[in-house]
Amino acid sequence: MRFVPPKSTPGRSSHSSACGRRPGQTRQQIHGLLSEHGIVIARDVSQLRRGLAVIVGNDDDGLSDMVRSLMRELRAELAELDERIATYDRRIREIFRTSEQCQRLGKIEGIGPVTATALIAAVGDRTCFKNGRQFAAWLGLVSKQRSSGGRARLFGISKRGDRYLRTLMIHGARAALGKAAGKQDPRSLWLGKLRQGRHPNVAAVALTNKNARILWIMLSGSTLYEPAPSVRAA
Repeated sequence: MRFVPPKSTPGRSSHSSACGRRPGQTRQQIHGLLSEHGIVIARDVSQLRRGLAVIVGNDDDGLSDMVRSLMRELRAELAELDERIATYDRRIREIFRTSEQCQRLGKIEGIGPVTATALIAAVGDRTCFKNGRQFAAWLGLVSKQRSSGGRARLFGISKRGDRYLRTLMIHGARAALGKAAGKQDPRSLWLGKLRQGRHPNVAAVALTNKNARILWIMLSGSTLYEPAPSVRAA
């Protein structure tokens, strides 16, 4: 297991704060409480907000004053969380906009402002790792291996290391694979071939693993992302 030295960049504090209690957790709590009282609201957050507005202002739906008071508190908490995350998102976008290194990482398909700033905050440079595979292993993206009778068997990815970064990169890879459909540039054609005959999750992890190795090279300093060489190296 590889460890990297702690960082003190502004991006680290913004990401750490944004990783606290999420609106999704509050929404699940609200849905659970309402379902116990026979009230079902669609999972869409806009419909949940509208439904809560009706519930807290309606005295004739059979809910007790205590439950209605709790819904009022949860509604206020949800609004506060939304505002806090919007603030952190603005800070992250500003860090991304003013960081030359983040801008370079953002050229890679599937690496956006949130992922780029999180990578810089967590890693900083590639000197913590000997090679790209070691960096991918730190992210939990390499296959688990088991040996028996002189034969090595490969299983799914280890999922060890930094779960937050791994999740961001895999979600970004899924988005990049989806956007490549129908495009004819070399990189998009390669992504199309990557998807053929593979489960979408397998293709997303494969692209994430490749992106991790490209990122390891770029984190050294001034290297620019060039799609064509990355396709030839695949």
